[in-house]
Amino acid sequence: MNHNYFTYDKIALQQAPKIPLEVLPTDADVFRQMAEEMAEEIVKNNEAGRRTVFICPVGPVGQYPYFVQMVNEQKISLKNVWFINMDEYLTDDKQWISEEDPLSFQGFMNQQVYGKIDPELVMPAEQRVFPDPSDPGRIGRLSEELGGVDIVFGGIGINGHVAFNEADDSLTPDAFRALPTRVLPISRETRTANAIGSLNGAIDAMPKYCITVGFAEIYPARKVRLGCFRDWHRAVVRQACYGEETAHFPVSLFQSHPDAKITITDFVATLPENH
Repeated sequence: MNHNYFTYDKIALQQAPKIPLEVLPTDADVFRQMAEEMAEEIVKNNEAGRRTVFICPVGPVGQYPYFVQMVNEQKISLKNVWFINMDEYLTDDKQWISEEDPLSFQGFMNQQVYGKIDPELVMPAEQRVFPDPSDPGRIGRLSEELGGVDIVFGGIGINGHVAFNEADDSLTPDAFRALPTRVLPISRETRTANAIGSLNGAIDAMPKYCITVGFAEIYPARKVRLGCFRDWHRAVVRQACYGEETAHFPVSLFQSHPDAKITITDFVATLPENH
């Protein structure tokens, strides 16, 4: 298999990506742009009397302080907004980890997002949705009831996963796109990367299971916006934009999406001198 794209410099990377690519100077620029697109979509839909439905991540999270500030300063009502979070860690018994756990995505959203928005503006609790291992089918039903998802925001994992949709070499692209919200084991490479980012490398303290919104709910979204800023994102982005479309690297499946975009930092676009 030809992996020459891993050596593409910044200029070559931007020549003909199969997923539209935007390069911004810094992490802050990537996060601010994500927050601005969130706010703009909500304002546009509010003015048209339409609801807004997002699928949102906890990772990346740098967009949320900007978003919270925009909502509070501009008095943007979230009363007709639904946030469907992508995923959550599970215990060995395949139940949500405690909200008090520092790894809990629900704990993060409640403390750092919903808890910091003016109570007169924030959406009701029932519109802050997490996939539930006791009823994984709810996400698909809800997406349909709400008329589909406006925008999916997220990042990309080291093996190309989006949300916790881990690579599966046994599936065709179409079969992978049909995967619904489900409970699944987290791959060792994902647990390793996340342990480095969240637990100082303590892989044995990382949960082994998760629940994730599936590509069956993510892929039909009207827009997909992914942000990348880590050193290992250099290879991930090059494979996403120039590799083959395959369930071996799930983000590559957005090469066929009508409105997907990856936004990266100059740091990710630029390879080190000794590569």
